[in-house]
Amino acid sequence: MGSYRFVVCDVFTDEPLAGNQLAVFTDARSIPEEQLQRLARETNFSETVFVFPPTGDGHVRARIFTPVKEVPFAGHPTLGTAFVLAGPLQLDEIRIETGSGTVPVSLEREGARIVFGRMQQPLPAIEPFARADELQAVLGVTSRLPVELYDNGLPHVFVTLGSEAEVAALRPDQQQLGAIGAVGINCVAGSGLRWKSRMFAPGFGVPEDPATGSAAGPLALHLARHGEIAFGDEIAVTQGVEIGRPSQLYARVDGTADAVERIEVGGSAVVVARGEFRF
Repeated sequence: MGSYRFVVCDVFTDEPLAGNQLAVFTDARSIPEEQLQRLARETNFSETVFVFPPTGDGHVRARIFTPVKEVPFAGHPTLGTAFVLAGPLQLDEIRIETGSGTVPVSLEREGARIVFGRMQQPLPAIEPFARADELQAVLGVTSRLPVELYDNGLPHVFVTLGSEAEVAALRPDQQQLGAIGAVGINCVAGSGLRWKSRMFAPGFGVPEDPATGSAAGPLALHLARHGEIAFGDEIAVTQGVEIGRPSQLYARVDGTADAVERIEVGGSAVVVARGEFRF
C-alpha cells in the first residue's frame, strides 16, 4: 500500500470554497502511471496536477489531468501549483514545465503570504472554428464577433453574446455540446475592461468550469484582435457564478494582431485542504 500526499487549493479567488478547485499531488514520482488518470477521476475536479522533477529549464514538471484525459496545459492548474509550491520553495518566480512548454509564474506577497500570481502563457494558434454554425445552433445564440478557435495546449472557442444576462441565461444541452468535440466552449459578454464568461467542456469531462485560466489569455487576444479592447489593456473576467463558484481572472496581451509578444493571466488562490490517498 502506498501513501500519496496532495493539497487542495481554490484558484482564481481569494476566498476559500470559491474559484476553481484543484488537487496537487506534490511528489508524484512513486504513483504508478496507470493510477494517475484514476486519481484525477477520483478527485473529479476540472483538473488534477501531478508534480515531478524537472526535465528542462523549470523548477518542476507538472502533468495535468481532467477527469477523462491528460492535457498539455491548463491555466488554473498552473497557477494553483505555483501557489502550492512557491511558498515552501521561497520563490518569487516559479517555472513550471508543461506539455506546452515552460510557464513562468511571478508571485506577489504580503509578508510571507502569496496573494497574487501572473503566468506567462503559451501563445495560441488561431483559426476559424469549422463548426461555428452548429455550435451557435446548439446554444441558440448568434455571436456578434467571429467564432474562432484558439489553441495554447487546450483548444478554446469564443462565442460573444450581447449582454451578461444572455450569458447567465444559457442552459445548453451537454450531450449536444459534447458532440461538438473536445474543445472549451466559452460564452462571453461585456465591454471595456470587464467581461463575464461561462465555459462548457463536456468533451473534457467538465460540464461547466468555474474558472478557465487557459481561456482568459486567448479571450483578451480575441477581444484585442477584434477591436473590443486595446493591446496592453488588462481585462477582469468574472466566471463561475452560475455554479456557485465565483471566480475572478485577469488577462492582458502585449503586441499587435500580427505580432503577439506576451500573454499574461493572473489571479489569487487559497489552500483549503491537505491529505493523502492510500491504496
